[in-house]
Amino acid sequence: MDTGQREEAAVRIQAWWRGSRVRQTLLQAALRAWAIQCWWRAAQAKTLEQRRRLALRLYTCQEWAVVKVQAQVRMWQARRRFLQARQAACTIQSHWRWHAGQARGLLQGCYEVKASRLELDIEILMA
Repeated sequence: MDTGQREEAAVRIQAWWRGSRVRQTLLQAALRAWAIQCWWRAAQAKTLEQRRRLALRLYTCQEWAVVKVQAQVRMWQARRRFLQARQAACTIQSHWRWHAGQARGLLQGCYEVKASRLELDIEILMA
């Protein structure tokens, strides 16, 4: 082998060596980039899940607040109806007592105010 062929063979070996080193370096860089991308995707998924849970928690709190307000309004309405019925019953009772006093014992009866209605039991005595 002469010197020209030796140099050419040496150049080819060096080129192959440099090429394999470059390919190895590129492969390592690609693997590191892939690992970083996997980590980033996992971090993004975790952040998205945290945001989703927070939004769900806020929605749940808002829904419970709405339910509580509705319950308070319904309770207020029921109490108002009860108070109106009680007031009506008191008015009826006072008029009844006055009328019973005016009738001088001709009407005897008993009455009872229940939560939702007024029950009357009236006896009329003929003198």
